[in-house]
Amino acid sequence: MARYRGPKQKLARRFGEPIFGPSKALERKPYRPGQHGNARRRKESEYSVQLAEKQKVKYTYGLLEKQFRNLFEKAARKKGVTGENLLKFLESRLDNVVFRLGFARTRRQARQLVAHGHVMVNDRVSGIPSHLLRPGDIVEVRPKSKNLEMVKESAERNRRSFPYLEVDRNRLVGKFLDYPEREDIPENIREQLIVELYSK
Repeated sequence: MARYRGPKQKLARRFGEPIFGPSKALERKPYRPGQHGNARRRKESEYSVQLAEKQKVKYTYGLLEKQFRNLFEKAARKKGVTGENLLKFLESRLDNVVFRLGFARTRRQARQLVAHGHVMVNDRVSGIPSHLLRPGDIVEVRPKSKNLEMVKESAERNRRSFPYLEVDRNRLVGKFLDYPEREDIPENIREQLIVELYSK
């Protein structure tokens, strides 16, 4: 299963945002990585800004280029605003929903839980992190896996709620109510730049 395995905090510093979760690296070194990270930067081109935004979103949600492009094309075919459709599809991925429900501390951990068969969708085990959920789908930690320390710890720590999700943290069961509205997605994403990049 292909995924990014390189240094996480260098990427977070490159984009200037904690895209892999809270990071002390950004506080200690609030500048780009590398020999010239602290130097004054020239003005970036329009293409450079658009590309950086796309890369940031890819790393945030843990997708590679081909997966991301396919999802964008699917969003472009759907009625509505393409950028918002793209974010709705990204948010409806199973690994992301497991993370949002609080069953995992990070999207990477959520992806691992799904890939190792610890998560069920509508009473059936799903080992596919990219599985796109539909409104009404029930997501649950498998009964055998409910005693996993990292799952219990994550559920206790994470008390954040989202209007498009319903969760019972004691039973480790959640429901995907509907696709999220743009204002329900907390990440700092300028999706219009991605649409402009792919429209060239």
